Amino acid sequence: MIKPILGLAAAAFAFGMAGSAAADPSGTLTVYTSQPSEQMQSVIAAFNKDYPDVQVELFRSGTTEVMNKLLAEFASGSSPADIVLIADAVAMTQLKNDDRLMTYDDAPIADIPDALIDPDHTFFGTKLITTGIVYNTNLVDKAPTSWADLKAEDVASKTTMPSPLYSGAAVIHVGTMVQQPEFGWDYYEALADNGAIAGQGNGSVIEAVARGEKAYGIMIEYMAFNAKKKGSPVEFVFPQEGVTAISQPVAILKSTDNAEAAKAFVDWQLSKKAQEQSVAQGYFPIFDDVTPPEGYPKVGNLKILPTDAETLLENDQANKENFAELFGG
Repeated sequence: MIKPILGLAAAAFAFGMAGSAAADPSGTLTVYTSQPSEQMQSVIAAFNKDYPDVQVELFRSGTTEVMNKLLAEFASGSSPADIVLIADAVAMTQLKNDDRLMTYDDAPIADIPDALIDPDHTFFGTKLITTGIVYNTNLVDKAPTSWADLKAEDVASKTTMPSPLYSGAAVIHVGTMVQQPEFGWDYYEALADNGAIAGQGNGSVIEAVARGEKAYGIMIEYMAFNAKKKGSPVEFVFPQEGVTAISQPVAILKSTDNAEAAKAFVDWQLSKKAQEQSVAQGYFPIFDDVTPPEGYPKVGNLKILPTDAETLLENDQANKENFAELFGG
């Protein structure tokens, strides 16, 4: 009787191993993201080292265009997207309120600040991205230190910024700034009156400042630091009043047809390995034990302007319309 029992045990063990292997994430995973394409290719390559059987397909555009694509697909019946990785919590809040996101209670969030986690565990911040001031060192003798410095006519006329009609980071920045009593829409009216202009995304800002077409820009910090590393004559300022911030949250759509691979992608995004890669790409990490990029202040030393995400969402269309009226659409 011993041999048959051993045979059954071996078979059960083999079945268990096969079941375990079958449970490993595999198949196609479609990611909609606003993160730059070159960076996402590195993310996918690193993810595939841990999950080689998952084929990641990518749609990349600005957050506003990603959201427009998603909403159009939902209206037509379905979207091929499994994962959304976009600039800000406001857009994610819209998807959450529309009941489009999956709750993922088992996400590895123990080391992540509570402020970056949706209380209902439908989306999770993956990094910290701040907006401040970039300037061209060949054109500027005295560096700005304050948001207020940009209002002066001889400065505003040489200033460019991203538009919330194209950039999710700009949606957060404009929406946060107008919530601050010391700024409000008066601040943007002063910029517009004195000649500041708006481009499209943050990429258009760094290009204009790096080439010397504009002396100053309002933009996210990592693009400025990356441009400096590549030799562009630019410096970045964290204004003394504080910076606005986004967390580039990741979420799983409820309509995913590959939940296991989607969960694996979220798990990987919230891992220390992913945070170290983010630092290498020039982002602030969200873990205290991961050193920020060279030249960045410590995360704990940043002054971040407060914002109300629900208010941002409620006022989103009005903010875009006000901005377009001042700077064009």
